[in-house]
Amino acid sequence: MQTVLSIAVDALAYGMVLFVISIGLSVTMGLMRVTNLAHGGFAMIGGYIASYAARDLGLGYGVAVILAVVGTIVIAIPIERLLYRRIYGAPELTQVLMTIGITFCIIGIANYVFGPTLKTIPLPPELQGSVNLGFRSIGTQRVFAIISGLIVAAVLWYAIEKTGFGVKLRASVDNAAMAAALGVRTEIVYAVSFAIAVGLAAFGGVVGAELLPVEPYYALRYMVTFLVVVSVGGTGSIPGALAACLLLGAIDTTGRYIMPEYGEFFFYLAVIVVICLFPGGLAGRAK
Repeated sequence: MQTVLSIAVDALAYGMVLFVISIGLSVTMGLMRVTNLAHGGFAMIGGYIASYAARDLGLGYGVAVILAVVGTIVIAIPIERLLYRRIYGAPELTQVLMTIGITFCIIGIANYVFGPTLKTIPLPPELQGSVNLGFRSIGTQRVFAIISGLIVAAVLWYAIEKTGFGVKLRASVDNAAMAAALGVRTEIVYAVSFAIAVGLAAFGGVVGAELLPVEPYYALRYMVTFLVVVSVGGTGSIPGALAACLLLGAIDTTGRYIMPEYGEFFFYLAVIVVICLFPGGLAGRAK
């Protein structure tokens, strides 16, 4: 029983880290209809900025997180304006090729500026300890990641489903011309949505650095993982993405506990089974 509970705790932490990073990709793919394979690149930028701020400049963890999110958004704004706007509504292959190119550019520039080495993000004393659950202890940083994921899920769901901005975003996606005719400034709606997605990627890159280390090829190493999470959950669905992360996190963690020599075999086997049973994802939006 203790082993089962330990697996459950580790799976929850891993799943919430995946969620925080991947949910921004779900927004761009499901709501903005952009296949953004450079999403992991923005998470990588956030991790690099946080590492430089906390480790090299000696700034606090909280400040490093804020700088990572704000800095990544500032970097992403001109990229969205100059490049992404050209592929809104373009064929998916065009979007894939453009965003893969952006990914390699991010990797090259980040490694040139910060150096091609593994980046660590020093934790504050508050996050360095552990919490006793009775049957085992769990790192405080992992508890922080779980709480962060739950907060992000709740706030993002409310923003998209219950606010005026969410209505404008869904209207812009369904019929951009009609939304513009009704006075919706679609370019601003897309820019703000993209900034939110990028900011979440950066935040996830920092919060999840313990489980998904920030290294020179981070953007490529985890690109498929983030894409898989969104596909399994259903693009554009916050509950679907959360369910997918928890399900895949549980399966992957269980597999690594029981048969570690199989690596990610069970993770991708679960992906195949879910996609066969639910081609549109667990809670995909109607196209």
